[in-house]
Amino acid sequence: MSFAEFEKAIVSKDLKSVARHWEEARAGKQMPSWRDLQPKRIAGQLPIVWSYTYDPASDAFTGRLAGDRIAKIFGKDFRGLPMKEAYPKHDYPRLFARSKRVIIEPALYHGLGMVFRHLDRLGYGERIIMPLGTSGVSDGILGATDYPMDFSRERPEIDCEPEVDSWFSY
Repeated sequence: MSFAEFEKAIVSKDLKSVARHWEEARAGKQMPSWRDLQPKRIAGQLPIVWSYTYDPASDAFTGRLAGDRIAKIFGKDFRGLPMKEAYPKHDYPRLFARSKRVIIEPALYHGLGMVFRHLDRLGYGERIIMPLGTSGVSDGILGATDYPMDFSRERPEIDCEPEVDSWFSY
């Protein structure tokens, strides 16, 4: 697999823009660092961008950035909030494992389907997650979630497929 295959799997033009910026910021390194990113290059996509830092000593992720649309899902900005406190208990183990796989391998993640279920709302769309780090050591993740379809749980006739995970080496 390659970055080209990852990019080809992405449907959303906004997510493609974020992924391309990550690839350009990488500039031949294994992964870009937070400082390599240039927010003005993805200004139109910032509302759907999010990031976590990772501390290997505590084996924990902490919110670093939540764009406006992401913060709206959570009902707050999760900057500085441990990942464990940001998500419902039943969702946290799956989300932690996914995030950790991105930094450990490292790998690129693409998901399509029901990308969030929070605060009695469902969101169907697409998500990408990419590693961030310095000197080839991952210390965080950069993600973006595009969810053009957003439903209330009060509409039981809507049956969203669960998010389908795809992994890419690069």
